Amino acid sequence: QLQLVESGGGLVQPGGSLRLSCAASEFTGFTLDYYAIGWFRQAPGKEREGVSCISSSGGDTNYADSVKGRFTISRDNAKNTVYLQMSSLKPEDTAVYYCAADTLGRLRMYCSDYTSRVDSWGKGTLVTVSS
Repeated sequence: QLQLVESGGGLVQPGGSLRLSCAASEFTGFTLDYYAIGWFRQAPGKEREGVSCISSSGGDTNYADSVKGRFTISRDNAKNTVYLQMSSLKPEDTAVYYCAADTLGRLRMYCSDYTSRVDSWGKGTLVTVSS
């Protein structure tokens, strides 16, 4: 079973930056290079929304309109890690951020319709944007 672990969240002022990391647990025996990885977030009282996705090779990425131009997704398969670089942060970016993967489907390497296909989640990391 693939287990994902997020890290890098914290408190940041508006306009600041954070980099989130998503890694496979070293105890599972799985590596992330076989999967597309999506980032999601959920703010208090709101539904979970897709933020960004990167294909298994890193050659294809997409972003929600709300973060386009401010967030950048990347991966280093040699380090078994996917990153979300967040810049120009706004208070409305405050949320718990999750990474997730589709571990069973034949499209697991790609980002097409990833918000509907993911089945393996991390526990999340909290990002708070406030003065």
